[in-house]
Parts: sequence; structure tokens; C-alpha cells
Amino acid sequence: MRLWLLILYAVLATAQEDHSQHQHAVAGLGTVDFPTSCNATAQAAISRGAALLHSFGYEEARLTFNDAAKADPTCAMAYWGVARTWYHPIWAPPSPEELKPGAAALDRALAIDPKTPRERDYIGALAVFYKDWQTVDHATRAKNYEQALGAVCDRNPTDDEAAIFHALQLVAVGYLDPTDKSYSWQKKGSEILNKLLVRHQNHPGVAHYIIHSVDYPSLAELGLQAARAYARIAPDAPHALHMPSHIFTRLGLWDDSIASNIASTKSALAQAQRLHGGGGSFDQLHAMDYLVYAYLQQAKDTSARKVLAEIQDMTRLDENQFAAAYAFAASPARLALERHDWKAAAALEIKPAWFPWNRFRNVEALVHYARAIGSARAGDVAAARRSADEITAIRGAMPATRDYDWSGSIGAQWETATALIAWAEGKQDEGVRLLRMAAGHEDAVDKHPVTPGALLPVREILADLLLENGRPAEALKEYEAVLKTAPRRFNATAGAAKAADKAGDKRKARAHAMQLLEIANNAETPRPELEWARVYLGGK
Repeated sequence: MRLWLLILYAVLATAQEDHSQHQHAVAGLGTVDFPTSCNATAQAAISRGAALLHSFGYEEARLTFNDAAKADPTCAMAYWGVARTWYHPIWAPPSPEELKPGAAALDRALAIDPKTPRERDYIGALAVFYKDWQTVDHATRAKNYEQALGAVCDRNPTDDEAAIFHALQLVAVGYLDPTDKSYSWQKKGSEILNKLLVRHQNHPGVAHYIIHSVDYPSLAELGLQAARAYARIAPDAPHALHMPSHIFTRLGLWDDSIASNIASTKSALAQAQRLHGGGGSFDQLHAMDYLVYAYLQQAKDTSARKVLAEIQDMTRLDENQFAAAYAFAASPARLALERHDWKAAAALEIKPAWFPWNRFRNVEALVHYARAIGSARAGDVAAARRSADEITAIRGAMPATRDYDWSGSIGAQWETATALIAWAEGKQDEGVRLLRMAAGHEDAVDKHPVTPGALLPVREILADLLLENGRPAEALKEYEAVLKTAPRRFNATAGAAKAADKAGDKRKARAHAMQLLEIANNAETPRPELEWARVYLGGK
């Protein structure tokens, strides 16, 4: 793996553009070679649509493929493209409302006799995904589609686009099994993509999907150069500008994450204006959630509040989807919890009122979770119990899914709330015991791919209570466990410094205190942790 990392760095560092495929460049979206038998006007639209697909610009890609169909009504691949835009491999499974128009578009593609065996292969493979969508579960159809794409690659060994789509589907199948911590499917996809990278250094999908394949704490370093390359490859795609911040966040590179998401926010606003005449964008909200998280790690609370105010001013969106729901729920919770403002956390409301929260009860649980933490830490046990009961009700109503272990995630939230209630009632040993259990469950589930991180890592909460309870050596161990998977977190770093000092490990205390001041060297607001670190280092 390390050998390949060196090769990857060398390729991306020297590659400014894929000159061998310059003729297939799509302005602002990278270089994609996706030839079809359609007429020249339709082909130009299809190339652009394929490039948009590779950066998950599904709505604009759909419009573009429809333009191709208008330019050439006999172009079966135009309708293939429309059908493909309704399936989002890495995202939540498509709803029936999305699958229905996707299946209809694919029926039109099948009704037109494709002019080449390759086009028949693409359309036939996608037909495997849509087959019996009303009765067969998503995970089964997604895995069947992966096998069908593998067969397309076997029959078209020189078609790198087929290999790229297949690699994405391998990664997507891996997302369907969040318990597989070996990331075997993702590694299969990454292996294909890394081999293609040498020939396709300006391809948006190759860089993009490499990032998704290594978007895990143990693998994130392998995606750093791809992350830096992707934004340059597709500067007109909001998702391409945001996606590198997944790796930056995993590595605690807060300045890079902030720059990435500011650019993505601006691009998403421009896209919303172009496609809808204005309004908010779910891509914009997704980037803003990451912005709030990164700003808070650097103690840039003023900037975080400004972003949150912009979120709360939104009155409509281009699409009311999961990433938007997550940003609406998580961003205000982060501002309160990361700053340990327990009263503000306890007073959180489910906003905005116009958003269809009934479709996103799993995300709504985040608000109740933040309330439970805030109430319990502020000593309001009755309010904490009410929030814990809301979490229980949501968990009980959640259907079983294969894309993410929501039952496990929400269960860890309830366990944490219950532990903090026990602590607030003076049952400190019971609280610690329950928190250890909740931390283990949260670690097993891992964060959802959409979010930059937990609202407040349970293991960090455990460490805070251990430190408060006069058990600094145990607290230090927990803080450092957090930092292994979430490096350069402000609170975990500050806690580790204080715990190390109280445990008598002055070397570690100084190291963590110095890193805290480096992380927040441009802090906008005073925080007691920073003042402590300055005094501590100044007196040693």
C-alpha cells in the first residue's frame, strides 16, 4: 500500500493535464472519453452529462442528457444517461419517486435499438439495477448491478469508462456493509482506479472515486493527493470542490477544508441560480456543515455563527434531501456542543419548520440527542429524559436499511443520553460504564459518510467525565483514542493536554498544548482551553 502511495503522489504531482485525451475535455468538469453512436450535437451533450455524473451533479446531468435526446431522438444512450442520474451509488438508496422516472427513462433506452454492442451492454447492465425495483430490495439490485458492470468490463476490456463506473459500484457495494472494517469492496474499487490513474490524470471520476474508496481514518492519507487534484480537475462542480474536504477533515487539515468548502458553497450558489433562478442548494448546505465543523476546530466561532445564520435564513432548496437535512440538524447542534454551551444545546429546536422532517426522522434524532446531552450536562434530568424518550421513539420507528446502521447509530445516542442522565443523578460509576458501552457502539458504527464527524464523539464525552472525576490517566487514554480517528480536534487535543498534565506526563501535556495553540493560532474568540494552554506553556 505504501509503495502505491508513493507512485500515486508522483503521478498526481506531475500531472497538470491528461494530454492524451485533451480532445475529450469538458470545460470546467475534467476530461471524459465516453463515445457513442449518437450525432455530434448529442455526443457533446453526452460527454458533458457523463462528466457531471462523475462529479455527482445529477440534476444538471439529467438536463444535459435530455438535451442529447432532443438533439438525437434515436440516441439510446441519452436515455441511459437520464436513467443513470436517478441512481446515486454512494448516497442513500433512491426513493420510489426517484426510481419511477429512472425506470421509465431506461424503458425508452431499451425501446430504441442500440447501435453498438457496447451501448447494449451499458443499457443492459443498468436494466439489471432497475429490474423489479418495486419488489426487490436496493442492496440486492446494487450488487447485481456491480456484477453486470463487471461483465461489461470483461466484454469491453479497452473501455476505461466501463472500468471507472464498475470501480464506483464496487465502492458503493462496500458502503452497503458498514460492518466490514477491512473495506474489502472499497479496496477492490481503489485498485482499479489507481491503475487507471496513470492514463486518466484529468478524469473527474478517477480522482473522485479514489477519495470515496479511502474515506476512512485508517486509509485517508492515501486520498490526500487525489483530493488536492480533484478540485483542479472539475472547478465548476460544487461536489468536486467539496469532496476533497472529506479527506482534509479526516486528517485535521482545517485550513484546506475551509478553503474547499468556501469554494464549493460559491459554486453551489451559482448552480442554484443557473438551474432554479436562485434559492438554496443542498450542495451548499452540505459544504456549510463542513465549514461550521472546521471553523469550530480552529476556535473561529464568529465565522461559524455567520455560516449558521446563512443556513437559518434559507427559505427554499433545490432538493429536500438527506445531506440538506443533516446540515440543518447538525450545524446548530455543533455550535452549541463543541463549545460546551449546554444551555444552548438543551434549547435547540427542529428547524426550519418548512423542511419535510417527517421524511428524515433519523436526522431529526440528532436534535433530540444534542438536547439530551445539553440538558443532562446542565443538570436538567427531566428534560434529558424527555429527549431520550424521543430518541427511543425514532429508533423504534426506523425501518431496517443496508446503507447505514441507523439502529446502531441512534442506539448509541440513546445509550449516551442514558449514561449522562445517570451521571447527572450522581451515579458516576454507572454513567462511566454506560458511556464506555456507548463509545464502543459508536466506534463500531463509525460516522455516516455525509457528516464531517460526530456531533460530539462519545469517547470524548467519556474522557471529559473521567477528567472531571479525577481519573486523568484514563481520560488521557480516551482523548488520544479520539485523536487517532479524528486528528487535531480542538476539544480532544485540549482535553489530552489537561489530562496529561494532571496525570504527571508533562511531555505529553506540552505536546498537546502546543498543538492546540497551533490548531487555533488564528482563533476569533477567546476560549478557556486556549488561555489555559498559553499559561501552561508560558510557565514551563
